[in-house]
Amino acid sequence: MYDSFLKKVISVNNNSIETRLAEAKEELTGVRSFPDPEFVSIIKELGFKCELCARCCTKEFNDHVFLLDADLAVILEIDPDAPIPAPYYEFCDQKGRFYVSGYALKTKPDGSCIFLENNRCKIYGSRPLICRVYPYMLHREADETGRVDWRQISGLNEHGSYHCDLSDSECESIARETKAYEEAYIRQIIGFLEAVDAHFTKNGLKHVQRTYDRRMRDFLKGGCELEVFVYREGGFEKHLLRPKAD
Repeated sequence: MYDSFLKKVISVNNNSIETRLAEAKEELTGVRSFPDPEFVSIIKELGFKCELCARCCTKEFNDHVFLLDADLAVILEIDPDAPIPAPYYEFCDQKGRFYVSGYALKTKPDGSCIFLENNRCKIYGSRPLICRVYPYMLHREADETGRVDWRQISGLNEHGSYHCDLSDSECESIARETKAYEEAYIRQIIGFLEAVDAHFTKNGLKHVQRTYDRRMRDFLKGGCELEVFVYREGGFEKHLLRPKAD
């Protein structure tokens, strides 16, 4: 269990804060400069239509639903217990305290979203922005060969219908909303990295991978609690996480 968790965090926290900040800012520039006509053309060619299978609301397709600060405010109004610290904490200081870039939606024991009921979303009209734009995306990602390029859709040919006839206005709306999400997400990551950098500098802290590994191993074995600082609107909120009972 720990090994699979560790594999998911290695790619997140093995670079310095400065390197990750530079990469995030470069990504933001890339998203903003991606030609709208090209994105619209890709969306029109794909012609994706949702079939309401709800697979994207389960662990089968998505590990967790990350909440932007704007999403979090809405979810807290609906159910204050629904948000939890997002998994795969990015940093751990030498005192064993973890830092993560935001919140995620809680899931049920079977891995499905807490708001999924009878294969339908109970908060569909107020669902987070990532749920609105999925499976569309616009970020750089490595393919099966390791080549990094822009990716525009998730789970291609694994759900929904393709090559449907979408109007130009539909495609333009999808492109606009997807770009807005990607930009907001990257800005939140940049804000998080800057806040961690300032906090570490002010308090003489640093990320220590060995401490991260040891604390996480103990936590997953049920041997300790975790102190997690979650980034929200420019600051951090402290959470104390207890191991799950067997």
